[in-house]
Amino acid sequence: MNSIANSAVVSPAEFLGYELGEWHLRHDQLQFYLQTLAQQSPRISLEQTGRSHEYRPQLTAVVTSAANQRNLDNILQQRQQAKSGEQQQGPLVIWLAYSIHGDEASGAHAALLLLHQLAIANDAWTQKLLDEAVVLITPSQNPDGLDRFATWTNNYTGVTKVSDPAHNEHKQAWPAGRRNHYFADLNRDWLFLRHPESQGRVALFHKWQPHYVGDFHEMGHNQSYFFQPGVPDRTHPLTPIENQQLTEQLADFHRQALDERKQGYFSKQLFDDFYYGKGSTYPDINGAIGVLFEQASARGQVQDSVNGKVHFAEAIANQLATSHSSLKGALALKAQLLEYQQLFYGRKDKHPPAGKEAGILISASGDTQRRDDLASTLAQHQIAFYYLPKSISQSNIDFAPNDALFIPINQPQKSLLLAMFDERTEYENATFYDVSTWNFALAYNLKIKRNVNLNIDTLNTEPATFQQAQWPSSSVALLVDWQQGNAAPLLQQLLSQNILVKFAAKPFAIKAPTKAKQYVAGSLMIPLKQTDHSAETIKQQVRELANALQLQVDATTTSAARSGIDLGSPDFHSIKPIKPMIVTGYGTDPEEVGQLWYYLDQVLGVPLTQVSSPRLAKLDLQPYSHIFLADGNYDNLDEKYARKLSQFMSRGGVIVAQKGALAWLSKGNLLKADIRNKRYFQQLFDQDNLSFAEKSQLKAKQSIGGAIVGLQLDSSHPINFGLGQTNLPVLKNKAFGFSPSSKAFQNAARYQAQPLIDGFLAPEYQHALANTPAIVVEPHGKGALVALADNLVFRNIWLGSQRTYANALYFIPKLH
Repeated sequence: MNSIANSAVVSPAEFLGYELGEWHLRHDQLQFYLQTLAQQSPRISLEQTGRSHEYRPQLTAVVTSAANQRNLDNILQQRQQAKSGEQQQGPLVIWLAYSIHGDEASGAHAALLLLHQLAIANDAWTQKLLDEAVVLITPSQNPDGLDRFATWTNNYTGVTKVSDPAHNEHKQAWPAGRRNHYFADLNRDWLFLRHPESQGRVALFHKWQPHYVGDFHEMGHNQSYFFQPGVPDRTHPLTPIENQQLTEQLADFHRQALDERKQGYFSKQLFDDFYYGKGSTYPDINGAIGVLFEQASARGQVQDSVNGKVHFAEAIANQLATSHSSLKGALALKAQLLEYQQLFYGRKDKHPPAGKEAGILISASGDTQRRDDLASTLAQHQIAFYYLPKSISQSNIDFAPNDALFIPINQPQKSLLLAMFDERTEYENATFYDVSTWNFALAYNLKIKRNVNLNIDTLNTEPATFQQAQWPSSSVALLVDWQQGNAAPLLQQLLSQNILVKFAAKPFAIKAPTKAKQYVAGSLMIPLKQTDHSAETIKQQVRELANALQLQVDATTTSAARSGIDLGSPDFHSIKPIKPMIVTGYGTDPEEVGQLWYYLDQVLGVPLTQVSSPRLAKLDLQPYSHIFLADGNYDNLDEKYARKLSQFMSRGGVIVAQKGALAWLSKGNLLKADIRNKRYFQQLFDQDNLSFAEKSQLKAKQSIGGAIVGLQLDSSHPINFGLGQTNLPVLKNKAFGFSPSSKAFQNAARYQAQPLIDGFLAPEYQHALANTPAIVVEPHGKGALVALADNLVFRNIWLGSQRTYANALYFIPKLH
């Protein structure tokens, strides 16, 4: 690519004023350079797929010949036929995506060099590429994390480079640049779509339906260079064998490119092709070939490693080399890639749904929040689904039109659909780079009936129009069933407006217009006679909020219950406004901190004060109602912090702590329940007389990559109000638990006798966890400690159990 087509196109060095890589790029520099290229080159246009949480634009360069640029509308129309399985028309589509982890910056820099080369080169091969292909180049998939990292590493870079791994340049402060604004790993969010960056990426994917996706990362500085195929027997069984065969053919091009640079590399080790929520595997279940690239990271300018010094400039050059090999390999295998995608979608069982179809019926038990969240996720993945026009019953399960969806199995996105609702618990290789399961029915805690046959011509493609119940002028109170997911956001808004709301400590039934309506414990009662607000003002505020949230709110003209407690009962408790804080910083798990922050901020609308652990000593805890302690290692905190937290609870404060935080609380005698940590669980495994290879297999068995286990709930405990049933699926990814000797009155939930529901969990863990506590609530003076053995808001997709935190916020310590 040496000959020049347009010397007027500015190079990265000319644009920046220094050689690319001398400083780490901020996102605004990257953005402005892309915009400059699009203005200067007829080969480049830009697509913006939304903005990040911090409102940075997510940009992708569309690179192809000038003739193809003028014909993009027609090309996109052709791409929308890709899922039909018919003969493909139009160019090959190659997507190269970089730096989804913000501190893996060599990819973003290599992308700019590649863009400039494609913009100016006029050799025969480049002309052929641009004539026959559309190349999508996304330099940064994580704008917020990229900026966080660039600011950090540039602050510690001097004229004389420091390669010592201990140097601040290579050791980022918490939470580091890997993650996005809410500290989420965006390369685990392709399926869950919790974040705008992911939503934009998946929209781009389905808009263009690429044939090949290159996913460029960095790994530890002591490694060399990796490209797929990954570990062969750790490929998901739903991935076609032809996918891996093509991946292997493409690998020959990467080998040649790196051999020419005398760069060492490896394949078929460490990394796998199992979890479909990553950038290299999501394409595999969507008719494309995804390939992961991992470059040893300098995490700055230069860093010492076991292989010598890792230079940032060399890392950029390696990423550029495999970017070129991706283009060359994909173009050389164009016919095979087109045929693969056509055959992937051309099977008879991947037809557009019509008439009577077999499918999955799911019910959210009256909670439109979970139904609508799932519907939105399915739609973004282009999975067809339908709404029921009327109630039906299957196997003694009622499916109502206001909370049920029907998803036909045989449709173009069948492969992805099966992956999202996969139930397997047996695996050829029980080693997982990420979670072993991600079953959406369990994450959302849905009732599900498989193999249901319905005529979709009689079903609806849109939900029924939301209609709020009528409120008589003689109403004395408004009632909200706490089983509705949006009840908690409504409550928080009312509390912020100083409107009195009470919750029921016990179930009750109140006369509705036609019959008595049952309300679970935790349901809300909003008295219409209040000192500071008129009945009409309250009704207006509640109606506006409820309509916006599509939340059903009922009115009653009497305080007399048909059954259970009357509305004036002392078992209705006033809910106080809350002021929570969360401990952050060194030792705490950024992802779990971020997930709790996301839930309180994005879902509940609760202001959450973040306090770095070193500031705890001088912080007055009096104003706060709750303190959250996410997973992590808190051993850097001494005994004075434990005494301070003990006083906080004695005065009425609530601590919500999970996993590793509980170990520190136990050492400080704040947690009375006996904990079981990694050391306890590992000694359960037979480790005698093992060969070297068997020891490696043992390590895999001892790892809990992520399995779904079942909890048996005490439904009368306020921490479990509104969860809807006594069995609750949760994601377990850490060897942590409680001793069965923990006092019975403390235990709000236990692991089931046979805890494993989905995924892989070694039998030793299953036996040890069976019937042991999972959620413990301990009184401390006027306050309480809520102790969780698991993260119940895992990656913010675990909608079925996230209500536990709302219960802790609003109902504890009033009841504990």
